[in-house]
Amino acid sequence: MVRPLAIALLAALAAASAPAVAEEGLLRRLQAAAPEIDPHVLSLALEARDCAMSHGVATAGERLAVIDYSRPSTERRLWVFDVPQAHLLYREYVAHGQGSGENLANRFSNASGSHQSSLGLFRTADTYQGGNGYSLRMDGLEAGINDQALARAIVMHGARYVDPALAEKQGRLGRSYGCPALRTAVAREVIDTLKQGQLLFAYYPDGDWLRHSRFLGCVTARVAGG
Repeated sequence: MVRPLAIALLAALAAASAPAVAEEGLLRRLQAAAPEIDPHVLSLALEARDCAMSHGVATAGERLAVIDYSRPSTERRLWVFDVPQAHLLYREYVAHGQGSGENLANRFSNASGSHQSSLGLFRTADTYQGGNGYSLRMDGLEAGINDQALARAIVMHGARYVDPALAEKQGRLGRSYGCPALRTAVAREVIDTLKQGQLLFAYYPDGDWLRHSRFLGCVTARVAGG
């Protein structure tokens, strides 16, 4: 006969493991929808999203964009997911900043004038018509990593230099001033999918950022304290 204390303990253990099991299931479903994405990168993106959502830093999060800057610009390295449906919405080319590198990005900055891309978790904001056409403001959520995005005018927009045919000729896409620029043919629809509080996670295997990001490891004090 199982004693009441043992039953309570088993129930507690089952409850504690349920979120992790659900998260693993979601990861598998998203990975199946986009088998070419690095599962480690996708796992980190989901971890950052869940941390931001659980601490009220983000309140939307149905859409999640993931950029893997460890891939060359000549490859599709931006994925946009409908997370609740575990559905891939877009798989696209995306430019990095002129200061970040040629075909391969390997330098990242939060500083104005660097013309470098930034890493980490962003929350999308409003749209506007600017010098690069229809654009999406992004609020960097990580202090010292990407929190100058609004001040730097790091936005998502379309650009003619994001052209796979051009990349074949010159060995890389054209580059931005740090913005995640997209093909003009898809920019508006991708932006409309991501606007108004959705999340974007920009990855590169930068050890210092990975160790200290407020959204990876999800320590409550770290998130609350900024």
